Amino acid sequence: MPTPCCAAILTTAAVDMTAPQHESASQLYLASTSPRRRELLNQIGVRHEVVAVVIDENPIAGERADNYVIRLAQAKAVAGKLACRGKTNLPVLGADTAVVVDDMILGKPANEAEGVAMLSRLAGRSHIVHTAVAIVRDEIHHYLLSTSTVSFRHITETEALAYWNSGEPADKAGGYAVQGLGAIFIARLEGSYSGVMGLPLYETAQLLRRCGITLLSPNNK
Repeated sequence: MPTPCCAAILTTAAVDMTAPQHESASQLYLASTSPRRRELLNQIGVRHEVVAVVIDENPIAGERADNYVIRLAQAKAVAGKLACRGKTNLPVLGADTAVVVDDMILGKPANEAEGVAMLSRLAGRSHIVHTAVAIVRDEIHHYLLSTSTVSFRHITETEALAYWNSGEPADKAGGYAVQGLGAIFIARLEGSYSGVMGLPLYETAQLLRRCGITLLSPNNK
């Protein structure tokens, strides 16, 4: 089992005061600026604010991909908790996603060549998507891991270039978005759609329950 990351990996962290404020009191902080993770929390009615954190995301030599995402999810949650120290006692949620093929973690493509190469590598075969979600409240740490298998159809070079030019792949792990145009390449998905998107809602709901946040409750309005 991976050990929780310590605060030494924190580079910077700050509460994002530009995030929209909610009419009701927030239930937690989200240690991510990902609009997709915010969208998924909103989908299940979780009132939240954003804590922007930056951590060292370099993998450790020999580290397995599942342990990598667990470590980073924990690190983000801990960094967010440190940023909020003295402000609130709300739990802080962190998450991290990795697309894995041939035991290699595919990051975010830096340019057209990388984006097309990633898509070509994924085309016509299956790959793994790990997403870990972690929550920190007081000194209590919890995490859960979601693992899904995604199968792509064959993709032509013309399609790969057109997809890159759409602008969608540039900031996505693995160079595609399951919730966007990238969905047209997916022949089969076994596991969690929301996990592939970046925040597995089944696992997230379990962690929220451990912190006293019950969804579908009369008080959760």
